[in-house]
Amino acid sequence: MSNAHIPDKPALEGLEQKWDAAWHERGTYLFDRARAAATGRAGVYSVDTPPPTASGSLHIGHVFSFTHTDLKVRFERMRGKTVFYPMGWDDNGLPTERRVQNYYGVRCDPSLPYDPDFVPPHEGGDNKSSRAADQKPISRRNFIELCEKLTVEDEKHFEALFRQLGLSVDWTQTYRTISDDTMRTSQLSFLRNLERGEAYHAYAPTMWDIDFRTPIAQAELEDREQPAAYHRIAFHKADGTGDVHIETTRPELLAACVALVAHPDDERYQPLFGSTVRTPLFDVEVPVLSHPLAQPDKGSGIAMICTFGDVTDIVWWRELDLPNRTILGQDGRVIADPPEAITTDAAKAAYAELAGKTVFSAKKRVAELLRESGELIGDPKPFTHVVKFYEKGDRPLEIVSTRQWYIRNGARDEQLRDRLIAMGREVAWHPDFMRVRYENWTNGLTGDWLVSRQRFFGVPIPVWYALDENGERDYDRVLAPDAASLPVDPTIDVPPGYSAEQRGVPGGFEGEKDIFDTWATSSLTPRLAGGWERDEQLWGLVAPFDLRPQGQEIIRTWLFSTMLRGALEGDGIPWTDAAISGYILDPDRKKMSKSKGNVVTPADILDQHGTDAVRYWAASSRLGADAAFDVNNPTQVKIGRRLAIKVLNAAKFVLSFPVPEDARITHALDASMLATLDDVVREATRAFDAYDHARALEVTEAFFWTFCDDYLELVKERAYDRTDVGQASAALALRLALSTLLRLLAPVLAFATEEAWSWFNDGSVHNAEWPATLDLDGDPGILTAVSAALIGVRRAKTEAKVSQKTPVSSLTIAAPGATIEALRLAEGDLRAVGRVEQIVYADGDELAVTDIALVSADAG
Repeated sequence: MSNAHIPDKPALEGLEQKWDAAWHERGTYLFDRARAAATGRAGVYSVDTPPPTASGSLHIGHVFSFTHTDLKVRFERMRGKTVFYPMGWDDNGLPTERRVQNYYGVRCDPSLPYDPDFVPPHEGGDNKSSRAADQKPISRRNFIELCEKLTVEDEKHFEALFRQLGLSVDWTQTYRTISDDTMRTSQLSFLRNLERGEAYHAYAPTMWDIDFRTPIAQAELEDREQPAAYHRIAFHKADGTGDVHIETTRPELLAACVALVAHPDDERYQPLFGSTVRTPLFDVEVPVLSHPLAQPDKGSGIAMICTFGDVTDIVWWRELDLPNRTILGQDGRVIADPPEAITTDAAKAAYAELAGKTVFSAKKRVAELLRESGELIGDPKPFTHVVKFYEKGDRPLEIVSTRQWYIRNGARDEQLRDRLIAMGREVAWHPDFMRVRYENWTNGLTGDWLVSRQRFFGVPIPVWYALDENGERDYDRVLAPDAASLPVDPTIDVPPGYSAEQRGVPGGFEGEKDIFDTWATSSLTPRLAGGWERDEQLWGLVAPFDLRPQGQEIIRTWLFSTMLRGALEGDGIPWTDAAISGYILDPDRKKMSKSKGNVVTPADILDQHGTDAVRYWAASSRLGADAAFDVNNPTQVKIGRRLAIKVLNAAKFVLSFPVPEDARITHALDASMLATLDDVVREATRAFDAYDHARALEVTEAFFWTFCDDYLELVKERAYDRTDVGQASAALALRLALSTLLRLLAPVLAFATEEAWSWFNDGSVHNAEWPATLDLDGDPGILTAVSAALIGVRRAKTEAKVSQKTPVSSLTIAAPGATIEALRLAEGDLRAVGRVEQIVYADGDELAVTDIALVSADAG
């Protein structure tokens, strides 16, 4: 091929746009279904790609982890696999709704009618400081339309950035977690859970976010340190013989107290077990009970059980069979009506002081009332403790009693839990220790998976409820649709056997208004992308998937829930390998997160340094290892940019040497270099096979710099000189090495290698064959010895403060006999590049340039 189109000054700028357009036009990364069908499942490499939440902006962590996936994908494609690499967008969920509220200045009010001409109050920005009271209420349909509009725009921005990053995704294989196909798959999976008894609904205590007004699943909880204070409160013994002092951080829940509890072995309280006490302020008689979860060394050693202050209250309430006296509503305020157990006028008056107050205000007022009554002992004692938050929320969660849908997850089913653990051990984890995190989560589950949400933008739960003669829901008569009618929206569609006129009337039906938790749909990503129950042939070609790549923080959510789907559906592990990326840390070694305000967005970094430089930074970190990123001094990124530029310049230089048609490798140094490169190919291949992209890059990069700094310098004189009998050998060796190195580096430096490859090849380097070893009869030790000698010559000239072009009249090299023999085989190249007239060899324990005689500047 002609080299006429090689630029005079190769540069990285503009390569992303040039090659992204070319790849798109040529279909470089398209999934070749016909080829896949011909080879069968064994010839396919399929990826269950993480669908990023399409709300807001991508951050540097996305670049980090998605590059890790792309490295492996590009390697497998070059190994001859037909790659199925789709992209999904996680549209629905609380983050999207909050972004829409802030972006447009609206909030959803399902009671309002649809306005086809609605225009939002404003458009743009995050407006995070806006209050709900300042947001314009709109109908559910109007709100969903805005969600759809904004997520589509966000997806376009995400795709543009991923294209700039060079992800070799097949952009014709995309899905959204809110599309009709997705809703059908999600609803079908749920109906099968329902048929098998794995899905159920129940009225139970629920972790509740009072801002989002929705329940929160165990996997979405986050612990945060919060200030608190112990209040020492006097409960009165029923026989009038004295008081029992408890210490609590939740005095506002006194009206919800149902018992006191202490450890069975606590001798201080053993005489009280089986007796009763009366609550302060509200004068309600409650039992004193024992339970092993009580902590003798915490506070006074005896605690009040309220419905509900924390998750331990739920355990005690359930296991001790206690009444439910919930006093907090879904808005986080004390409800108007007191529990039935509060009967005296004084108690009711005290409760009336609290009704309608927030938790904070109620706590303050209860403390004042207790001080007035003399039942608050001393002053509250401040301290800090861990409190449960929704991972995306701003205020501590409360526990309210609601009716919700659940899917069994092994928390109360030992057989299912054991199956999930066994499935986890069938998967190859990279790194392996991440499997322990999965097992710890599975073994630590305390309740079934809560999958319903009282939100608006999501997949509707596909059921209706029959109404009794009084128009009340009959929860024992759940109405389900036919699979053929999916997807359905129960708030609009009608159940089988009913008419639209029967909606909301006695003897008729009522549609479920709740939607699925976003993980209930995201847990189905292999099925969504792979055509489960929609495209049987595709599902057979890609499932089980080869790879699940993801972050470690969502092992408990996305990875576990996907494994659960496989266990419940009975089709086994969803993928054979799980690749878990580490965290991105800021310069202070703190994990980057939006809540901490230390997140770096990648667009400026990519524009400033170039994509290949950023990909190099990501590729330098092993799976599971955390990586620091300093936006002001991205050292690894700068090293990657230098490497990418060197690839272009080295390729231009190598291609300047013509290769004769009958060229063969005849020179010992050339054979040595290629033999050394064979070792690199073997090691890099082993590393990529083991999901160790960092090791593959490490060995390739180390050889590349030796190739450029030493070998190229050693042979360039011979490669230039067409009268030299070794010219053809040098030129051929250079060309072979360049071809191999470009392919070895292609997964990392996607753009620079494609550019250089195009200068002397047709087609894409990313569809070229992964390099095989040449297996020439060469001794790798020759290149090592000559490179070391060349370094010695350079160092000697540097120490003498003369130019590297200064001639050397004589040079003495001390080395072991075998090394001297190797040096003699490449002596001509060493003498040429070092400007050496004569080389003298001497015995030595290791190679060293011991004496060098420089030709003086005025000689001759």
